[in-house]
Amino acid sequence: MFSFAPLIVAFPLAGFLILGLFGPRMKSEKLIGIIGSGTVGLSFLFTLTLFIQMLALEPSQRKLTVELFTWVSAFTGSTSSLTVNVAYQIDPLSILMALIVTGVGLLIHIYSIGYMHGDGGFWRFFTYMNLFIFAMLNLILADNFLLMFLGWEGVGLCSYLLIGFWYEKKETGVAAKKAFIVNRIGDFGFILGMLLIFSTFGSLNFNSVFNSASLLSVGNTTALWITLLLFIGAMGKSAQIPLYVWLPDAMAGPTPVSALIHAATMVTAGVYMVARCSILFALAPVTMEFIAIIGAVTAVFAATIALVQNDIKKILAYSTISQLGYMLLAMGVAAFSAGIFHLMTHAFFKALLFLGAGAVIHGMHDEQDIQKMGGLKEYLPVTYKTFFAGALAIAGIPPFAGFFSKDEILWKAFSSDQGSWILWLLGILGAAMTAFYMFRLVTLTFNGKARFDHHRVHPHEAPGTMTIPLILLAVLSMIGGFAGWPHASMIEEWLEPVFSPAKYKLLSGEHTARFTEYLLMFVSVAVAVSAIYAARWIYLQRAELEAAFARRFPRIYRLLLHKYYVDELYDAVIIDPMVKASTEILWKAMDVAMIDGLVNGSAKLINGLGQMIRKIQTGVAQSYAVVFIGGILFVITWLLLR
Repeated sequence: MFSFAPLIVAFPLAGFLILGLFGPRMKSEKLIGIIGSGTVGLSFLFTLTLFIQMLALEPSQRKLTVELFTWVSAFTGSTSSLTVNVAYQIDPLSILMALIVTGVGLLIHIYSIGYMHGDGGFWRFFTYMNLFIFAMLNLILADNFLLMFLGWEGVGLCSYLLIGFWYEKKETGVAAKKAFIVNRIGDFGFILGMLLIFSTFGSLNFNSVFNSASLLSVGNTTALWITLLLFIGAMGKSAQIPLYVWLPDAMAGPTPVSALIHAATMVTAGVYMVARCSILFALAPVTMEFIAIIGAVTAVFAATIALVQNDIKKILAYSTISQLGYMLLAMGVAAFSAGIFHLMTHAFFKALLFLGAGAVIHGMHDEQDIQKMGGLKEYLPVTYKTFFAGALAIAGIPPFAGFFSKDEILWKAFSSDQGSWILWLLGILGAAMTAFYMFRLVTLTFNGKARFDHHRVHPHEAPGTMTIPLILLAVLSMIGGFAGWPHASMIEEWLEPVFSPAKYKLLSGEHTARFTEYLLMFVSVAVAVSAIYAARWIYLQRAELEAAFARRFPRIYRLLLHKYYVDELYDAVIIDPMVKASTEILWKAMDVAMIDGLVNGSAKLINGLGQMIRKIQTGVAQSYAVVFIGGILFVITWLLLR
């Protein structure tokens, strides 16, 4: 069965080719939806089958590489060569990620059948979505850095196509370009990291690189630079400070795209890459510390912005940035399993929240401002109940999934040798704000009095193709966390063979008693419950307090509302100077003055010479004879005087 693993990748590729070639001639949305969703469903079934088979094997046997063909074979020097195969590595980490991508991706595809109904680009949408899944599966199943990078760039391309799907709208095109360009900055770091890996280890194959790296000592300078460069790539894909600015604008695309990007594919790529290269990062404690700090600061920074936003999708976007910060905080304190566990639970509840937001937008006739909603639980009962479950999960309320994964990260941030109480405190602060802004969102959207125009807007529940995925994701958000039960974590046990070499290098351990763990867990839950209560009380009984806060602290409120003016700062410091330099120097000075001047000048020179020579062509035979005789005399004179 393992030899059929490439079919996991092949099915979405087949869907992309079928829909891309024949989609424009398909008149049935139902058929297009079946092909688009069915190919991802087949990938999920094959992945699930492999997972079940792997469960029956001993942990040491749960790893296999399936090679298809040689992709690159080149001599790079007198004694070295580069050989890269298209090969897929099946191990506990890759198969778990494939389950998340195909499982959540399947539900998003099914949801999209109802959400995109009637759209003129219906076939094109599913074509891009299938290509997105194909690229992401290449990224996570690759057994070498180059094939991983192919998938890495593939998801970047697909994000550009899907964010800008409604290309007739100017804002979607701008958002798509922003996502593409910002990610290229991170990708440049990834490329440099790969080049340094090859120059150091002579290979881009994971097994070869990691086996060679295991012989290096902790603190190795080369490992430091490799991991820093790779992490720059992760900062772009996983939207960490300072390369996070593309993700909120990515909301311009259709809501299922937002769910796919935020929950199961693109933004998790950076976290996965760090986890896959854990043995390299374990050799660079400075990089690990840097990752932990960036993750913790990003988690708090993004949460503060989400506190005052009013666009339902923008709130969830900043929530994603914050939750990605938690995942990378886990990676930075060597809690690799906890980070992947949170990646899994986040996929459940964030896909649920985004799809729930899509159902709200669908029912409210494209309205996204939560200040213009209210009382929707009466009109959208299924959406309300499932969305409420997702909010409890992300807030970390037991026994919902987010509680187990978030508290595992907070505990590791406090107790591991790479952690500290400062990181834990930042994590708790971010958790409190998460609970508050999520229930601000829930309350303003679904509770209280209706604040929309009943004559213009008629809220209604979404069709079954949209509500069924919501229900399934709500169930996963409720029970998915039990896989990581403290001190009996199936996730940690499953991933242990992948991460044990890195842990051995770090010699990481916990230095506090179990009583402290439960005490901190109690504090975390108490903080989340208090924040939820505060949000419910303010926005149900004292809604005027937000306006009062804005009047009392106008600078702080405007700072948060305008997202710390980071986009404006980037425009002033980076974008505008580059545009001006490009216009004044590259265009006017070099292109117009130098290049065009040289080309046009040479044309003018030839034209001038032509004007002089054409005067000889008079059409009078006597003139030509004089010229000939003159030429002959000149040649004779020159020969005599030599």
